[in-house]
Amino acid sequence: MSTAAPGLLASVTDLHEMELARAGGADIVDLKQPAFGTLGAWSTDALAAAVMLWTAWGEQLGEAGRPALSATIGDQPMVPALVRTAAERVARTGVPLVKIGLSASQHTNECIEALAPLASRTRLIGVLFADEAPDFAVLAALGRAGFAGVMIDTADKKAGSLTEHFDPLTLGQFVAEARRHGLMTGLAGSLRLEDIPALVGVGADYLGFRGALCEGGRTGTLDPVRLGQVHARLREPSDH
Repeated sequence: MSTAAPGLLASVTDLHEMELARAGGADIVDLKQPAFGTLGAWSTDALAAAVMLWTAWGEQLGEAGRPALSATIGDQPMVPALVRTAAERVARTGVPLVKIGLSASQHTNECIEALAPLASRTRLIGVLFADEAPDFAVLAALGRAGFAGVMIDTADKKAGSLTEHFDPLTLGQFVAEARRHGLMTGLAGSLRLEDIPALVGVGADYLGFRGALCEGGRTGTLDPVRLGQVHARLREPSDH
């Protein structure tokens, strides 16, 4: 059977890269600072400027013509008050999709519950980490708390890419379970151009990229040519 091609999430570090990602066909422009950690966050002022640019795109291109916008809250310990404060800081800037890393911890469910009030007014995306043996039972908690979606990423970028931790079958189970709880899905974690054919068939809504789009790896600069290659590969017909 043929599956719809997953959307392209491109992580960017500044307003110039935002423009490159939009021009290159990204479906979600994701604001992240890889130099500051796995889910390193933009400053509040920078987020406000990004929201202004994104709003201007809407005026120029219309709602349908602009990509979605997401931002990470930074690498936070699993302390409910800290996670909620960090998520609210990002949400207050007007970023429509707020990404929250959920590390393996006995307090993860408490953090999810603490975010439920915010989830009722902002679209929250939980991020699980493939290299931390995530418990997919957390998907039910995300659904109950009103999260909009969930991604699997990798925390330690030196410990291998997503495909080295999970095979397509396991990722397919993750996607199916997330859908059961009303969550949109994304896969990321040092994904390369050659990973795309196997992952397209998994059926996730989005595939996320940073290093594969950059000259000099994930802390390098976004390269429009590499972005174009990833975009084209995602759009190739698939027999999956």
